[in-house]
Amino acid sequence: MKKLVVLMVFASLSLSVCAQTDGNYEYSKEFIWGINKNTNGGLIGGFIMRWSSARGEKKFRSIGFEAMNVKNPRETRISNGQSQFIYGKSHYLYAIRAQYGFDHLLFKKAPHQGVQINFNYSIGPTLGVIAPYYLESTDGNSYPFSYQKFPTWNTVARTGYLFEGLSESSLTFGINARAGLKFEMGAFKSNVTGFEIGALVEGFTQKIELMPNEKDQALFLSAYLTIFYGRRK
Repeated sequence: MKKLVVLMVFASLSLSVCAQTDGNYEYSKEFIWGINKNTNGGLIGGFIMRWSSARGEKKFRSIGFEAMNVKNPRETRISNGQSQFIYGKSHYLYAIRAQYGFDHLLFKKAPHQGVQINFNYSIGPTLGVIAPYYLESTDGNSYPFSYQKFPTWNTVARTGYLFEGLSESSLTFGINARAGLKFEMGAFKSNVTGFEIGALVEGFTQKIELMPNEKDQALFLSAYLTIFYGRRK
């Protein structure tokens, strides 16, 4: 959470410097895309896209898509001098989310200054892609992680190849719900920049193993920060 607060402050300062001016802020449609950082993700949690259209003076309907890499908070990278890897991780979980929701305007920015604040929320289905996590052993072969194949971290030579094991993925389904505050700082009528902070809850139809020594989960909670850019008309 401390990292999210630091990133939020940095984003606020950076985007304020980049703000440009235009006197007319009325718009009926908006499309944004951005990079997400969350408490269940790595350095970059994933990517988002969202389309919004006006449904009143202070209300917008939104349709969005997200692609996220969901991790167990206890995952820790280890370096053996040749490679970095996560010892004890058995599976990747990729969450592909569709979302339908609404934005409500709380504070409208004044011309040439200020920040627009929206409260938004959404709900939608999730497609979960569960892929085995591969490591290369000191015998020169790659295997999905297990404590039988890798009894200690010293038996790991390096991490597996990019997308190795993706062809062995299994699918699961779930539902996600999100609520957040969106801070818009762009000042051109046709452009928008800003960041969003909020929380997300996601539940799947089955418990998912990410680390065999940790409790399998079907429900995931996270706080997030998204830095976005987009266009409106």
